[in-house]
Amino acid sequence: MNQDLKKTLWAAADKLRASMDAAEYKHIVLGLIFLKYISDAFDERRDELRAAFADADDELYLPDAADHDEALEERDYYTMVNAFWVPETARWEAIRAQAKQSHIGVRIDAALEAIEADNPRLKGILDKRFGRTQLEPGKLGELVDLISTIGFGAGHHAKDLLGEVYEYFLGQFASAEGKKGGQFYTPASVVKVLVEVLAPHHGRVYDPACGSGGMFVQSEKFIEAHGGKVDDISIYGQEANPTTWRLVAMNLAIRGFAADLGREPADTFHRDQHPDLKADYILANPPFNISDWGGERLTDDKRWVYGTPPAGNANYAWLQHILHHLSPRGQAGVVLANGSMSSNQNNEGAIRRAMVEADVVDVMVALPPQLFFNTQIPACLWFLARDKSGALLPSPASGRGVGERGISAGGEGQQRRGRDRRGEVLFIDARKLGRMDTRVNRVFDDEDVARIAATVHRWRADGEDGADEPYADVPGFCRAVKLAEIGEHGHVLTPGRYVGAEAAEDDDEAFNEKMERLTAQLAEQMAKGAELDAVIREKLGGMGYAV
Repeated sequence: MNQDLKKTLWAAADKLRASMDAAEYKHIVLGLIFLKYISDAFDERRDELRAAFADADDELYLPDAADHDEALEERDYYTMVNAFWVPETARWEAIRAQAKQSHIGVRIDAALEAIEADNPRLKGILDKRFGRTQLEPGKLGELVDLISTIGFGAGHHAKDLLGEVYEYFLGQFASAEGKKGGQFYTPASVVKVLVEVLAPHHGRVYDPACGSGGMFVQSEKFIEAHGGKVDDISIYGQEANPTTWRLVAMNLAIRGFAADLGREPADTFHRDQHPDLKADYILANPPFNISDWGGERLTDDKRWVYGTPPAGNANYAWLQHILHHLSPRGQAGVVLANGSMSSNQNNEGAIRRAMVEADVVDVMVALPPQLFFNTQIPACLWFLARDKSGALLPSPASGRGVGERGISAGGEGQQRRGRDRRGEVLFIDARKLGRMDTRVNRVFDDEDVARIAATVHRWRADGEDGADEPYADVPGFCRAVKLAEIGEHGHVLTPGRYVGAEAAEDDDEAFNEKMERLTAQLAEQMAKGAELDAVIREKLGGMGYAV
């Protein structure tokens, strides 16, 4: 779906909310998009069945045409391919037919209840608030009509099209909500950096603070872009906020993911929904610097291998929770506030030192400000690894651009070993990358993401098994540093401390000659400025204004 169409849909939907708060309206719009997806996917399967029943070569062939209509209403034909069963009264066309009726909100709630009753994996996920919505009369019906325009496009399935709209609307609502929006949405360009660096391609993927599920969606896109299958990964997530927990469940259901989000929304520290999980990849953007996480009740927790995190800040609790859940060859990417790289308050410095000396810190990336909706605080990326001895790397990890298909010397989809990078940490200062997308928000373009990811992959491979080109330090941008040097700096992990200054361009012009040229140029510009001042005074004088 092209960007202009998504923008048009958003503008139309946003116009309908009038004075309604974006945080409340979000659930109305996204709930309707999900309902539309459920119905479209059902209709798509229904069309497949209709064709199969009439095809003598198909295993579902039914010779008696009179049996077709009855068979099309058999629930098992839908659930056998993991499609949701939609009762007749809950199908989109039945809802659209009553869109202009005053009771449409109650009608939609009833449809959601019917869908939940027939699809146990959606139980408790659908947000039934349409009957009590505060939208102005008629606006809900107009919204139904608007979402009715989203359907099958050329070469698209409902999943692809509606998934794109759902993801785009999530981002727009996050922007509209500002700080509140950041609680459920990590900007897509930041997620891309995490995904492209970690390159999740098989195994267990976990996010302990999953928000609306952006990490999982980008992982899916990465796998598909590199010729893999989404079935190659298993998804695990946890989210404490009940309404956000529903958002991620719907977001993943639209894409056909069978994710384990735990039995219920729950606090990750106090009610870990996956206590025995050892994940191959962990991607997380936990809330920054939270002080009320209940650390005083967890002082002897088994997760605190590197030291007890302070009760007043959860940053190092998140890092250690993530390390606890990593498999022996696992890798993690975590977004945290910049203070986590250098703070020495309340045992944080000691924990960081223990992590560095245990050699679980792999890569540190400093990010520019204004990337996030919920804070202007500059953030950083921590990349952690259980094993830096030359763990298996995915074939795309060779420095190719975002979305390009990577084929290693061993063949498509194969793995190859990286180099032994024990006793070393890669620092990347990405503060100069990105562009301002709006007056207040910055984004990374694909070229920025590719530059960061390619730097990491070259450093990890560094000439091993046919890597495209060797890694090299770039002053002002990246540098590989030994643990001894990090120790000399008090185990502070701020990239700017290690990468040095950007190399100045050498234009081969002698200093004295350059100064003479620039001074003459300045004198010429000042003379022109004086001429323009005289002309302005003359014009104003002619109009009767003395200057």
